[in-house]
Amino acid sequence: MDVSRKRFIEAMATGSAVLLFHGCGGGSDYNGGTAPAPAPGGASCSPAQISDNHGHELVIAKSDLDSMTAITYDIHGSADHTHSVTLSAAQLAQLKSGATVAVTSSTTALHDHRVSVTCV
Repeated sequence: MDVSRKRFIEAMATGSAVLLFHGCGGGSDYNGGTAPAPAPGGASCSPAQISDNHGHELVIAKSDLDSMTAITYDIHGSADHTHSVTLSAAQLAQLKSGATVAVTSSTTALHDHRVSVTCV
């Protein structure tokens, strides 16, 4: 998984753990994996279900769950192309409260992905 140096440093500087959503491998809706350990003093998230996934991953900083504006994430992962996923402030608040949020990624290489995530 690629996390930008800037994103890593921001997460470390603010003391926020990075929550990892990922799907890896073939074309099924969900390709397994284990949920990351709970973040100190905050939410933990299950790996995202990414439809027809072929290596895309979504990384969200714990502090993002308190955002008052929409945030767009790059879900490149190990795929040979990238997509973006935008979560509104309301969707981030829903994640923080433990609800499941489903969104559709941008279209790249003639396809998109349905991404479903849950945090508790």
